[in-house]
This record gives sequence, C-alpha cells and structure tokens, in this order.
Amino acid sequence: MTMKKRVSMLFFVDSCVVLFSLFFGYFKYLPINSTSDPLTNGYFIASGVSLLIAHHGLAWYLGLYRKVWEYASIGELNSIFKAVSGSIVSLAIIQFTVTGNVLFRPLLITWMLHIILIGGSRLYWRMWRDTYLKTKQVDHKKTLIVGAGAAGTMVARHLLNNHFSDLKPIAFIDDARSKQGLEIYGVRVMSGLSNINDVVKDNHIEHIIIAIPSLSKSELANLTKMCVDTGVRTQTIPHIEDIVTGKVSVNEIRDVKIEDLLGREEVKLDMKIISEKLTGKTILVTGAGGSIGSELCRQVMRFNPKQLILLGHGENSIYLIDQELKSVFGDMVDLKPVIADVQDRERIFDIVEEYRPDVIYHAAAHKHVPLMEGNPMEAVKNNIFGTKNVAEAADTFGVGNFVLISTDKAVNPPNVMGATKRFAEMIVQNLAKDSKTKFAAVRFGNVLGSRGSVVPLFKKQIAKGGPVTITDSRMTRYFMTIPEASRLVIQAGTLANGGEVFVLDMGEPVKIIDLAKNLIRLSGYADGEIEVKETGIRPGEKLYEELMNESERQSEVVFPKIYIGKAVPISKLELVYLLEKLPSLSGHELKETLVGVANQRNVEVNHSEVIDFVG
Repeated sequence: MTMKKRVSMLFFVDSCVVLFSLFFGYFKYLPINSTSDPLTNGYFIASGVSLLIAHHGLAWYLGLYRKVWEYASIGELNSIFKAVSGSIVSLAIIQFTVTGNVLFRPLLITWMLHIILIGGSRLYWRMWRDTYLKTKQVDHKKTLIVGAGAAGTMVARHLLNNHFSDLKPIAFIDDARSKQGLEIYGVRVMSGLSNINDVVKDNHIEHIIIAIPSLSKSELANLTKMCVDTGVRTQTIPHIEDIVTGKVSVNEIRDVKIEDLLGREEVKLDMKIISEKLTGKTILVTGAGGSIGSELCRQVMRFNPKQLILLGHGENSIYLIDQELKSVFGDMVDLKPVIADVQDRERIFDIVEEYRPDVIYHAAAHKHVPLMEGNPMEAVKNNIFGTKNVAEAADTFGVGNFVLISTDKAVNPPNVMGATKRFAEMIVQNLAKDSKTKFAAVRFGNVLGSRGSVVPLFKKQIAKGGPVTITDSRMTRYFMTIPEASRLVIQAGTLANGGEVFVLDMGEPVKIIDLAKNLIRLSGYADGEIEVKETGIRPGEKLYEELMNESERQSEVVFPKIYIGKAVPISKLELVYLLEKLPSLSGHELKETLVGVANQRNVEVNHSEVIDFVG
C-alpha cells in the first residue's frame, strides 16, 4: 500500500470514529426528538467540524498517520492518548469561548469512545496482519538466540515482527540464572552456554544468532567456535562499538566470518604520534594496488595527509584503489596514481625526486612461494633489486621514514621467496647505518582475505561443492586481518630509529586443516559434507612458520603487539659483493646462494674475495 493510500484510509477511518464518538456522546446526553435532533442541531455540527479539525491536526503533528502499526508499542499508544485528549480539550475550549458553557458529560463519553475506537482500529489492523501473514509463511527455521539481554531481546522482537523472515526464535540461551526459565515475547530462556549442544539437539535448532555485542573479541571467538561446532549455521550481530557509534543497527544480523574465530582484540594506536608523521605530509605507497598496499592507503587517508602517491605496476589495481579512495574521501587529499615498476631504477628515482615523500611504505613484492621457486630470478629482481631501488632513492632524496613490508617467511627460509625478503631486510638494515632516513622493516604472517591467501581459494572450492585442498594436515600458519596488519605497520613506522626489524604479534598459529573445516561449517555444511583432501607440500613450503629465529628473539615489547627482532645483517662489503654476483647466477646455484645468505650460512664467500671484487 502506498503512503498516499495509507494516509487516506486512516484519515477516513479516524473521521468515522470521531463523528460516531461525538454522535454517541450527544445522543446519550440529548436523546433524539423532533426539537433536538443531533444531526440537524447546529451546535452538534459545529462541534463535529471543530473536533475533526482538531483531531486530524494533532494526529498529523504527532505522526499517527506515518507510524508502522504492525510494530506499535507503548509510544504509539501514548501518541493516540495525546491526540484524542488534545482534540477533546480543544473542543471544550471552543464550546466555552462560543457559548460560555462546556458539555462535560457528552465530551467525556466522546473521549472514552474516541480512544477505544482509534486504539482498537490500530490493534485490529495489527492482529489481522499478523494472522493473515502467518498463514502465508512456511518453512520457518527454528532459531536459537544466544544472549537474553537487551540486544537478544531486540533481535527476537525484530524477527517475530518481521513476517517475511524465515527465522523463528524458539529459544534463548543465557548464563544468567535469574533469566533461565522465563519467557521473553513468548520465547523461553534455556540453560547456560555450556549446554548449547544439548539445546540445539533437543529443540532441533536450525539457526543460531549470537546477540551479545559487549563480549571481547577473544570471548566472542570462543563462543562462536562453540556455536559453529554444533554444525548449525551461525550468525551474529555487530560489535558494541559499531552499534554505539551508529555505524550499524543492533538488528543488522551478519554471517560469522573466519576472522571472528581468530579472537584478536583491537589494538589501540597512538593517534598523536601517527598524526605527527602522516597528517599534512606526502606519503608514497608502493604496491598500492595489492591487498596490504591498498589497505595501507585506506588507513593513511584517515590521517589526512597532504598528498598520497599510489605507486603500482598493475594499472587496473591502481585505478580501482584510486577510484575507491576518491569515492570515500572525496577531494580531501591530493591522490596521485602512478604506474611504475620498482625494478626500473631510473623511473623510481625520478618519482621520489619529483614528489619528495616524507614517508614511504614499500609493499611491492612477489609473495607466492611455489611460483617464486619456479621463477627465482623474478623474485630477485622484484624483491631484492626493487627494494634496493626504492630504498636508495629514499636515502638519496632525504625521505624521513622508509618502512619495508616483510614476512614471517624471511625467518630461516628454505625457499626463494622468503630468502629474497630476508635479503631485502638486510639491504634496509645496511642503509640505515649511514643515512638520515629512518629505515625499518615490519614482519608479519598471513593476512586473511588477501588475494594470495588460502581463504579465497577455500571459499571457491566450497562453492563448487569441494573438495577443499590442503597441502598437509600438520601445516600451521599465523594469521591476522588486513586492517589490523596495516594499522600496526603504520604504528611500527612511527617507532623506527633506524635499522629495526619490527615483528608483529600474530597470536597463536592456526592449523590449516582447522581453518578449512571452520570455513566449511561457516558456509552451512556439516562435517563430512565437503571433502578435505591432502595434496602434499608444494615446492619451497614449510610445515611451520616462525616470526623470529632463536638469535633474533627478545621479549621487549615496544608497543602492544609490536616487538623488535634482533635481526643481524651481513656486512656491507659482503652485501655489495652478493648484489653484484646474483644476476650472474641461475637455477640451483641461485637458490643455494639466496637461502645460504638468508640463513647466515657460509656460501663460499671469503672476506678477501669480497675486498678484491669490490676493489
């Protein structure tokens, strides 16, 4: 029904109610006869017109014609009371002004009927709609709401009133004993959370909604895992911070994400020191179209830099992040999309000289382990010489801070990719010794949702019905979300004094097979419905990743979730020698040299040979 038709119908119904109530009140006070017929009595007609005008005016002012009556509550009844009482008082004032007299008894009867019929018409509409629509609904899913507090109550009410939803709340579950056994909107509160499996089985639950927004992320992760382990599709409401800040409504139910199972608490950044580094400054991000690079750009934009240079090799990815940032932030920051390859030394030097950035975040790199095993020289050119080009340009033109995005795969690497990233760290560490630029590297593990992570692959395999392929059931990896990694990278960059290798606290390692099984459950499948298949470890892969080796390990925390690893670089002479030698190597010899240097093993380079080579 359109708004116009709805208002017209309510206007007509209310007019009938007003006139009937007035007629009945006058009829009881002045019985119909030949001399005082209310229908022909001018006094009655004037009263009727006055009451109609007063009622419709107040009803419109109080929004009675705009309210959705299927969700009516005490507030709506209060509005009806005000509109009816106000219109009767208005009529009494008019009567007294015109005649000097007020007919209290007829007005009292009119007032009572007026309230009963106006309220009754709305109540009847709601009852009719509920009954009619319920007969139309089929295949309701029995839904368990976890949490019988204010949020859970709002969710239950929303679902019960939303007749187009296929979710039907049949039970709450809550640890508060004072609530257990009670009913909320006719839905019973069951026992504590520890009995969730029994509640799901006994009540044939088909859907679970977690409605405790005040939980910490670690508590929510444990609770979510309990719900997911029941094999029932699980959803949740937003976190309390998002509700309080108005970003979302408490009724905005969403699917549980794999990130929810990590249970990582949000880190509080030092906004003051970050603002000093970024606000009003020129920032350059290499690899700006990638998963980490693009998120770094989003985070940097929030600190209102003067200029942000989006540097990348792929024109489509740079175009997309440029358009996204413009649509979100408008013209508040001068965005400069730049297509360039970090391997092109002359081009990189020209860009840094032209824009003179205050901070450079170097995220451009080849990161795929098996691919780099088959193409080692490409990893060398991009990860080593590309880093060398950008870092030396920063040194040459006096960039304030240079932050290299590194990886946990740089620790004790058996593969080309990890070895080239450790080599890149050594380049940065050596430059830091004699430079005014504050060089630093930041190491972290896998990020959920990046283009190269296993999560998008698993989701595609699940969508096709499986199998989900893992390389080895024993394999573990560290994970964090892209936004968290990017924020910590920015924070770590502000802590640099020169030459540090910062290590982000990644929490506990996650077994890849558990990650796959959780994604299957979150997609609505029971255990066994989607096959998980082992394919064997790929070239260059490790069963376990490390964030620091034993020689680098130290316990000092320089900021929550940020450590400094004592990564020891090779000497500058050896570094220069190896950089000159690498392009002439190939195949097995190239890999052996890279891995040997990264692990600080003897790679048949003696000191006298280095001096002779360098001259």
